[in-house]
Amino acid sequence: MLHVFVLGEWQPIEYGKKKLKYLPYNHQHEYFFLIGPPLLIPMYFQYQIIMTMIVHKNWVDLAWAVSYYIRFFITYIPFYGILGALLFLNFIRFLESHWFVWVTQMNHIVMEIDQEAYRDWFSSQLTATCNVEQSFFNDWFSGHLNFQIEHHLFPTMPRHNLHKIAPLVKSLCAKHGIEYQGKPLLRALLDIIRSLKKSGKLWLDAYLHK
Repeated sequence: MLHVFVLGEWQPIEYGKKKLKYLPYNHQHEYFFLIGPPLLIPMYFQYQIIMTMIVHKNWVDLAWAVSYYIRFFITYIPFYGILGALLFLNFIRFLESHWFVWVTQMNHIVMEIDQEAYRDWFSSQLTATCNVEQSFFNDWFSGHLNFQIEHHLFPTMPRHNLHKIAPLVKSLCAKHGIEYQGKPLLRALLDIIRSLKKSGKLWLDAYLHK
């Protein structure tokens, strides 16, 4: 487990009480820009996924994953050489990582993540995620994951169809008094930083005073 960030309200307080300080979490909203979007995929996911396949002996999946890299280097080494192809691969992952982190976390990291034993499944999905307002740009930029609530409720539904089910989900929420949360794109992105800053302050207070 990576102890890079503390999230929500429960985790930072628990880490603070236990005097856990793997990083200065009160500055996590600042170092997020250095190690979050730039490094998650090229420095972690890219290798962690391979190691998971090896540990769990998923040899078929591993073979498919390795075949991707073989095909990639066969294609690009003739153009860029070995070092150039490696740099190109990591540049692609670098760009991909920025998009992935911002798009996925604007719907998740700002929401309540602490465990709730007495909340039903449907309500949990509405509490753990939120939508970003629909527009041509937002749909394109997020790959239709701006309808994250519907994606949680219907994970196998093609993403370009999620907007069709949104009115039904809204009406069901209204019927049962469940909050259906949505926000503009810019606010959703800024809320990532606000949430990290808030959790960092909770950690520091617990670390110093509890």
